[in-house]
Amino acid sequence: EHLIYAITVPLSASIILANLVIILGIVCNRQLHNTPNYFFLSLLVADLCTGVALPFIPLMGLNRELSFGSCLVAHIFPNFLFLAFLLNLVMVHYERYICIAEPLHYSNLWMHRSFPLALLLVWAPPLLYASLPAFGWNNWTVFPNAFIYLEVYGLVLPAILTIAAMTGRVLWITRGQLKDICRLHRSVERGQPSDREQRLNMRYTRCVVAVSLTFLACWVPYLIYMHVCIAFLISDTKWNSNTLIVLSCTGIGSMAVVPLVLGLANRQYTEPAYKLQQKLRDRLR
Repeated sequence: EHLIYAITVPLSASIILANLVIILGIVCNRQLHNTPNYFFLSLLVADLCTGVALPFIPLMGLNRELSFGSCLVAHIFPNFLFLAFLLNLVMVHYERYICIAEPLHYSNLWMHRSFPLALLLVWAPPLLYASLPAFGWNNWTVFPNAFIYLEVYGLVLPAILTIAAMTGRVLWITRGQLKDICRLHRSVERGQPSDREQRLNMRYTRCVVAVSLTFLACWVPYLIYMHVCIAFLISDTKWNSNTLIVLSCTGIGSMAVVPLVLGLANRQYTEPAYKLQQKLRDRLR
């Protein structure tokens, strides 16, 4: 437990602080009070709750004597927050994907017309699924560890693959639009490549590199942790608990950084914090 708190408490504090900065940036700027930013705000709230529950998630893998009520809180609540965070992340990516892939249908998107229903869809199913063990899930199935397999390969992994597919599709569409812009620019410049075209290609290359590095840094550690746990669960071998603790802390912590990367990259979200920082500097001077 000392190792868990030593790793997760600083990481959890950083996640909570960064989410609060972005949330205040959206709340304080009235121009950001629209449906897409409300979806992102819901994602930030889920990420904030995940940061709060982060120190308790690795404790789920330790053998401890708990009462029935404490066991439900210690296992159901963190799992619910994790699944809600994942579904909110899929919803945000889907909303932005439609904005780029089908811009003519974006304004008529069902999520914009039924915002409360969309929020219900990303918060209620995780709570229902995470609560299944409390209703006697193990008594309904004859397969051991079926709950874990269904969550990993039926919910978590498809959600991650969906996010990766939508991100790749957006990059492919952007590449096609960039080629069209360069073709039109060359027709004006009589076939000569210009500095502007090179800057556009360089900017797209940096974008692809940034997306790839973000995926590798944020999702690969969690995927490794998830499949290592499944492998040892199948083989039923005893292994060092410190290894499990380090893998779980780094895997779940790196995944919780994804919304922060999306938020901190937008200057509109961080503008209030930047202005406050400037005021504090002026007063100190």
